Amino acid sequence: MTAPILDFLSRHSSLIITTHDPADPDGLGAEKVLYLIAKSLGKHVRIVNTSPVPENYRFMDTASTIEAWKNLAEPLSTEAALVLVDTSDEYHIGDIRDIIPFVPEVFIIDHHEPNIFCSFKGCIDNTASSVCEMTVELAQAAGVPLNLECARAAYAGIVHDTGFFAYPKTTTRTFNVALSLVDAGVKPYEVYRELNENTSIETLLLQKKVLASLELYNHNRVAVQTLLKSDLESTSTYYEDAKNFINLPMRSKDIEVSILLKENREGQIICSLRSKGKVNVSKVAQTMGGGGHTTAAGFKTNISINETLDTTLKIISKALEEK
Repeated sequence: MTAPILDFLSRHSSLIITTHDPADPDGLGAEKVLYLIAKSLGKHVRIVNTSPVPENYRFMDTASTIEAWKNLAEPLSTEAALVLVDTSDEYHIGDIRDIIPFVPEVFIIDHHEPNIFCSFKGCIDNTASSVCEMTVELAQAAGVPLNLECARAAYAGIVHDTGFFAYPKTTTRTFNVALSLVDAGVKPYEVYRELNENTSIETLLLQKKVLASLELYNHNRVAVQTLLKSDLESTSTYYEDAKNFINLPMRSKDIEVSILLKENREGQIICSLRSKGKVNVSKVAQTMGGGGHTTAAGFKTNISINETLDTTLKIISKALEEK
């Protein structure tokens, strides 16, 4: 799967790398690795995301190579090709999509279920645990050694997307890539601490509010949690702080699907979905204009929380009945 990416890189001397908005560890880690590869091949390359690196992931970019679209020190070159990592949907990358009509080529590097509406070419490997897994393999194929920061960022991306090697896409391939990163100097406990033991008291108070909203459906097989804009305001937090709350109900042996409805400070609804495998939540999300994996997916919508929940529950209930 590395040949198409290397062929793409050979065609362009200038690149812009971006990911979905907001970014997560897999998108950020893949950007860092791809940036290093492109630099090693003599390319002019910039990483530009719509939003700044989230506060809790800044440990992944201590060199500050990731720029924010609204804070660019200098304009982007229209001669640079655009690389989308960890998504195949330009509507998931935020405002930076405005440059798409002006770039010579858009290339996808992704590991999610293919988006049937995507018109861009690229490399999509939905057997990979993460895009970080793919880009580390690309670095190995290109003979580019990873520095410690890139190795650490890639490891963070892999463990984030595999649930610390617990999710279904974790394979021997995943462990081999992770081992190469540990050999490069990554200390797993340090990454674990940054990702899981670095939340604020405000985030704990937000979790208390969200967990109190828990409701069960479909004979206790579907768990729903809700986060309102008012919850964010009262705890001085942001909806990104609630990213991992969706996993809490999955600890129950009876829960098959977990739904987390989040209202951000702008009033937009973001729905996250998790499944133990009986329901393909990627298909559920695609129905609502989103996407993801069989067991982890999501979408954004401008309809109300109640409408979003009603529609989503109907789709999930039908899927459960078919099992």
